Amino acid sequence: MGRASARRRHPLFARVCPLMDRGLGPHRHALLDGLSGRVVEIGAGTGSNFAHYPHQIEAVLAVEPEPYLRRLSEAAAARTPVPIEVTDGSADRLPAADASCDAAVACLVLCTVPDPNAALAEILRVLRPGGRLRFLEHVQAESPARRRVQHALDAVLWPRLSGGCHLGRDTAATIERAGFVIERLDRLGPRETGIPFPVAPQILGTAVRPSRG
Repeated sequence: MGRASARRRHPLFARVCPLMDRGLGPHRHALLDGLSGRVVEIGAGTGSNFAHYPHQIEAVLAVEPEPYLRRLSEAAAARTPVPIEVTDGSADRLPAADASCDAAVACLVLCTVPDPNAALAEILRVLRPGGRLRFLEHVQAESPARRRVQHALDAVLWPRLSGGCHLGRDTAATIERAGFVIERLDRLGPRETGIPFPVAPQILGTAVRPSRG
Protein backbone atom coordinates (compact mmCIF):
# COMPACT_ATOMS: atom_id res chain seq x y z
CA MET A 1 0.00 0.00 0.00
CA GLY A 2 1.13 3.59 -0.32
CA ARG A 3 2.34 6.03 -2.90
CA ALA A 4 5.72 6.50 -4.54
CA SER A 5 7.32 9.37 -2.67
CA ALA A 6 10.74 9.78 -4.14
CA ARG A 7 11.58 10.70 -7.72
CA ARG A 8 11.29 7.15 -8.99
CA ARG A 9 9.14 5.33 -11.48
CA HIS A 10 7.06 2.38 -10.30
CA PRO A 11 4.99 1.58 -13.40
CA LEU A 12 3.67 -1.82 -12.27
CA PHE A 13 2.74 -0.67 -8.77
CA ALA A 14 1.23 2.54 -10.15
CA ARG A 15 -1.20 0.50 -12.21
CA VAL A 16 -2.12 -1.88 -9.40
CA CYS A 17 -2.41 0.91 -6.83
CA PRO A 18 -5.93 2.14 -7.82
CA LEU A 19 -7.35 -1.34 -7.13
CA MET A 20 -6.00 -1.57 -3.59
CA ASP A 21 -7.99 0.99 -1.60
CA ARG A 22 -11.59 0.72 -2.72
CA GLY A 23 -12.87 0.35 0.86
CA LEU A 24 -11.35 3.59 2.09
CA GLY A 25 -13.91 6.10 0.80
CA PRO A 26 -15.62 6.80 4.16
CA HIS A 27 -12.24 7.06 5.88
CA ARG A 28 -10.96 9.49 3.23
CA HIS A 29 -14.03 11.63 3.95
CA ALA A 30 -13.27 11.53 7.69
CA LEU A 31 -9.62 12.35 6.95
CA LEU A 32 -10.52 15.60 5.18
CA ASP A 33 -13.74 16.63 6.92
CA GLY A 34 -13.65 20.19 8.25
CA LEU A 35 -10.47 21.29 6.49
CA SER A 36 -10.22 24.87 5.24
CA GLY A 37 -7.64 27.32 3.92
CA ARG A 38 -4.55 26.22 2.00
CA VAL A 39 -3.66 22.52 2.04
CA VAL A 40 -0.68 20.52 0.83
CA GLU A 41 -1.29 16.84 0.08
CA ILE A 42 1.81 14.65 0.03
CA GLY A 43 1.77 11.70 -2.36
CA ALA A 44 -1.59 12.40 -4.00
CA GLY A 45 -1.47 9.14 -5.96
CA THR A 46 -4.53 8.75 -8.22
CA GLY A 47 -6.32 11.73 -6.69
CA SER A 48 -8.68 9.50 -4.71
CA ASN A 49 -8.92 12.11 -1.95
CA PHE A 50 -9.89 15.00 -4.20
CA ALA A 51 -13.65 14.34 -4.28
CA HIS A 52 -13.70 14.37 -0.48
CA TYR A 53 -12.23 17.85 0.04
CA PRO A 54 -14.82 20.24 1.56
CA HIS A 55 -15.86 23.22 -0.52
CA GLN A 56 -14.44 25.76 1.94
CA ILE A 57 -10.89 24.78 0.92
CA GLU A 58 -9.06 27.75 -0.56
CA ALA A 59 -6.52 25.72 -2.55
CA VAL A 60 -4.81 22.33 -2.54
CA LEU A 61 -1.22 21.75 -3.65
CA ALA A 62 -1.10 18.04 -4.48
CA VAL A 63 2.41 16.61 -4.76
CA GLU A 64 2.92 13.34 -6.68
CA PRO A 65 6.29 12.21 -8.11
CA GLU A 66 5.20 9.07 -10.00
CA PRO A 67 4.38 10.10 -13.59
CA TYR A 68 1.51 7.69 -14.26
CA LEU A 69 -0.17 8.44 -10.92
CA ARG A 70 0.36 12.15 -11.46
CA ARG A 71 -1.53 11.99 -14.76
CA LEU A 72 -4.42 10.27 -12.98
CA SER A 73 -4.33 12.96 -10.28
CA GLU A 74 -4.46 15.71 -12.87
CA ALA A 75 -7.55 14.13 -14.44
CA ALA A 76 -9.19 13.81 -11.02
CA ALA A 77 -8.37 17.44 -10.18
CA ALA A 78 -10.07 18.59 -13.39
CA ARG A 79 -13.31 16.93 -12.23
CA THR A 80 -13.24 18.50 -8.75
CA PRO A 81 -14.74 21.91 -7.89
CA VAL A 82 -12.07 22.59 -5.26
CA PRO A 83 -9.03 24.36 -6.79
CA ILE A 84 -6.28 21.71 -6.90
CA GLU A 85 -2.82 22.12 -8.42
CA VAL A 86 -1.06 18.81 -9.08
CA THR A 87 2.72 19.04 -9.22
CA ASP A 88 5.83 16.90 -9.30
CA GLY A 89 7.82 16.79 -6.07
CA SER A 90 8.99 14.63 -3.20
CA ALA A 91 8.04 14.48 0.45
CA ASP A 92 11.44 15.67 1.65
CA ARG A 93 11.47 18.73 -0.65
CA LEU A 94 7.97 20.13 -0.85
CA PRO A 95 7.42 22.98 -3.34
CA ALA A 96 5.90 25.30 -0.72
CA ALA A 97 7.19 28.20 1.34
CA ASP A 98 7.77 28.12 5.08
CA ALA A 99 4.55 28.31 7.14
CA SER A 100 2.47 28.74 3.98
CA CYS A 101 -0.11 25.98 4.58
CA ASP A 102 -2.98 25.69 7.03
CA ALA A 103 -3.05 21.90 6.81
CA ALA A 104 -1.16 18.96 5.36
CA VAL A 105 -2.58 15.60 4.29
CA ALA A 106 -0.61 12.34 4.32
CA CYS A 107 -2.66 9.42 3.06
CA LEU A 108 -0.95 6.06 2.55
CA VAL A 109 2.34 7.78 1.81
CA LEU A 110 4.52 7.79 4.95
CA CYS A 111 4.99 4.05 4.49
CA THR A 112 6.81 4.71 1.21
CA VAL A 113 9.10 7.67 1.88
CA PRO A 114 12.78 6.71 2.15
CA ASP A 115 13.22 8.89 5.25
CA PRO A 116 10.00 9.50 7.25
CA ASN A 117 11.82 11.83 9.66
CA ALA A 118 12.92 14.09 6.79
CA ALA A 119 9.43 14.03 5.27
CA LEU A 120 7.77 15.02 8.54
CA ALA A 121 10.33 17.75 9.16
CA GLU A 122 9.45 19.14 5.75
CA ILE A 123 5.73 18.98 6.51
CA LEU A 124 6.42 20.78 9.79
CA ARG A 125 8.30 23.47 7.82
CA VAL A 126 5.46 24.27 5.42
CA LEU A 127 2.73 24.30 8.08
CA ARG A 128 1.94 27.50 9.91
CA PRO A 129 2.13 27.35 13.72
CA GLY A 130 -1.09 25.72 14.84
CA GLY A 131 -1.53 24.06 11.44
CA ARG A 132 -2.69 20.47 11.34
CA LEU A 133 -1.48 17.27 9.78
CA ARG A 134 -4.27 14.87 8.82
CA PHE A 135 -3.03 11.32 8.33
CA LEU A 136 -4.39 7.97 7.21
CA GLU A 137 -1.56 5.43 7.17
CA HIS A 138 -1.06 1.72 7.49
CA VAL A 139 1.30 0.83 10.32
CA GLN A 140 2.88 -1.98 12.27
CA ALA A 141 0.60 -4.59 13.81
CA GLU A 142 -0.09 -4.73 17.53
CA SER A 143 0.78 -8.41 17.79
CA PRO A 144 4.54 -9.12 18.14
CA ALA A 145 4.17 -12.18 15.90
CA ARG A 146 2.52 -10.15 13.15
CA ARG A 147 5.12 -7.40 13.50
CA ARG A 148 7.83 -10.00 12.92
CA VAL A 149 6.07 -11.05 9.71
CA GLN A 150 5.85 -7.43 8.55
CA HIS A 151 9.52 -6.74 9.28
CA ALA A 152 10.54 -9.96 7.52
CA LEU A 153 8.60 -8.91 4.41
CA ASP A 154 10.13 -5.43 4.59
CA ALA A 155 13.59 -7.00 4.62
CA VAL A 156 13.02 -8.99 1.43
CA LEU A 157 10.82 -8.15 -1.56
CA TRP A 158 7.87 -6.12 -0.28
CA PRO A 159 9.32 -2.61 -0.77
CA ARG A 160 10.57 -3.52 -4.25
CA LEU A 161 7.19 -4.83 -5.34
CA SER A 162 5.08 -2.08 -3.79
CA GLY A 163 6.64 1.23 -4.68
CA GLY A 164 8.90 1.46 -1.64
CA CYS A 165 6.14 0.64 0.85
CA HIS A 166 7.19 -0.60 4.31
CA LEU A 167 4.71 -2.58 6.38
CA GLY A 168 6.23 -2.33 9.83
CA ARG A 169 6.64 1.37 10.51
CA ASP A 170 5.45 2.92 13.77
CA THR A 171 4.20 6.07 12.07
CA ALA A 172 2.39 7.57 15.07
CA ALA A 173 5.61 7.53 17.10
CA THR A 174 7.51 9.07 14.18
CA ILE A 175 4.95 11.87 13.90
CA GLU A 176 5.37 12.68 17.58
CA ARG A 177 9.19 12.58 17.38
CA ALA A 178 9.04 15.11 14.55
CA GLY A 179 7.52 17.65 16.95
CA PHE A 180 3.80 17.25 16.28
CA VAL A 181 1.22 16.78 19.01
CA ILE A 182 -1.32 14.09 18.14
CA GLU A 183 -4.83 15.32 18.95
CA ARG A 184 -6.80 12.32 17.71
CA LEU A 185 -5.89 8.80 16.64
CA ASP A 186 -8.27 6.02 15.57
CA ARG A 187 -7.05 2.53 14.79
CA LEU A 188 -8.69 0.73 11.85
CA GLY A 189 -8.59 -2.97 11.05
CA PRO A 190 -9.73 -5.15 8.16
CA ARG A 191 -13.35 -4.99 9.34
CA GLU A 192 -13.37 -1.22 8.92
CA THR A 193 -11.33 -0.96 5.71
CA GLY A 194 -11.51 -4.31 3.93
CA ILE A 195 -7.71 -4.28 3.73
CA PRO A 196 -6.16 -7.49 5.08
CA PHE A 197 -2.95 -8.15 6.96
CA PRO A 198 -0.06 -7.53 6.30
CA VAL A 199 -1.27 -4.13 4.97
CA ALA A 200 -3.19 -3.57 8.20
CA PRO A 201 -3.92 -1.99 10.59
CA GLN A 202 -4.36 1.65 9.61
CA ILE A 203 -4.33 4.76 11.77
CA LEU A 204 -6.53 7.78 11.10
CA GLY A 205 -5.87 10.97 12.98
CA THR A 206 -4.91 14.59 13.40
CA ALA A 207 -1.69 16.12 14.70
CA VAL A 208 -0.95 19.79 15.28
CA ARG A 209 2.19 21.82 14.82
CA PRO A 210 2.53 23.62 18.18
CA SER A 211 2.34 27.40 18.12
CA ARG A 212 5.59 29.13 19.02
CA GLY A 213 5.84 30.94 22.29
